[in-house]
Amino acid sequence: MDLFAVFLQTLNVTLPVFSMVFLGIGLKKAGWIDDRFIETASTLVFKGSMPTLVFISIVKADLSQALLPGLMAFFTVATFACFGLTWLWAIWRVERIERGVYVQGAFRGNCGIVGLALAASMYGDFGLSAGGILVGLVILLYNTLSVLILTWYQPDQQADWRSISRGIVTNPLIIGTVVAIPVAAIGLPIPQWLMTSGEYFARLTLPLALICIGGTLSLGALYQARGIAFSASLIKMVIFPAAATLAAWACGFEGRQLGLLYLFFATPSAAASFIMVQAMGGNARLAANIVAVTTLAASATITAGVFTLTALGVI
Repeated sequence: MDLFAVFLQTLNVTLPVFSMVFLGIGLKKAGWIDDRFIETASTLVFKGSMPTLVFISIVKADLSQALLPGLMAFFTVATFACFGLTWLWAIWRVERIERGVYVQGAFRGNCGIVGLALAASMYGDFGLSAGGILVGLVILLYNTLSVLILTWYQPDQQADWRSISRGIVTNPLIIGTVVAIPVAAIGLPIPQWLMTSGEYFARLTLPLALICIGGTLSLGALYQARGIAFSASLIKMVIFPAAATLAAWACGFEGRQLGLLYLFFATPSAAASFIMVQAMGGNARLAANIVAVTTLAASATITAGVFTLTALGVI
């Protein structure tokens, strides 16, 4: 096997994604984009273009290949395992006041943007459709578990479970997924002009979202990050992706499904984790540090992971 060719192939998957993140850092530093632009663009992506992208990807997909119950079941079990193991580790090694933020930062990945972008870069339409369906499950799991752990360690902050449930049910990505599956299953015809217009709009999603991620990163957070921020980042970017992928391979997953699982588990900590911590009165600086460290490290760790799995011939 030509390992150099494999390495170049790996860079073709990861560099287009992370170059957009670093472009966002540069554009923010140069003053070409600002916080107002990032807020507006993020809203457009979250409420409009990304649900459109997920909808179109699923509608155009072969559900017999994109809807993968076994993969979704494994992802659910592995997510609970990662969550539980991180919690046990935090009880042993992390001060009580920081445990909720630590656990969330170590298990909650940015699958909706980075994971989906990497899946599309690596597997094209299959990555978008299968990944889009998986994102709906991710949103449900991550939000529920994050609220649980943050509320557990902040007893003075009462979680409004009704509001949280409403937020999950009305999440545009979940709605896009739930609506798209029956449309695709029954083969409901959609006018070609409408599909083409939707595809134009959907193409905004990944580059714009990745640029916004870069624009929100604070390089200064790397200087502030110490101790438990790096510990949580190591778990998120190295230990759990390796363990989950090995477990998936042992369970018989291979090829595109194994690659998709790796990419979703290897994503950096979600920016939404910082927002949730801030809203619930936790240590927002620690949450921001974990997001910054994992996002900037992801270009190296994910590239190394994809290269290794490709060289081994398992994806």
